Amino acid sequence: MEQPERDGVCMPHIQSDIEDYRSPIDGGVITSRSQQRYDLEKNDCVLQEPRRKPRGYINPRFAAKHGLPLREDWQEVQATNDAKARPAPPKDD
Repeated sequence: MEQPERDGVCMPHIQSDIEDYRSPIDGGVITSRSQQRYDLEKNDCVLQEPRRKPRGYINPRFAAKHGLPLREDWQEVQATNDAKARPAPPKDD
């Protein structure tokens, strides 16, 4: 089998251990990834990855002025922000 050429040295990835924290389910202290896996499995939970913020800007004038990219959903975000900024209609009593 032919091996592909590589630009650099191939090495295994070593991931550091996690910082200690209290389990939100049972309050026990979690000090390692193995304890974290066990705690998640025992309590039927999954680890949620942090959400990534979409890239780009939502203000088209600002983006155009500075030559920056617009977010793909900028129109939806602006409509939501505009709706939040509008005052509620007065109540008739």
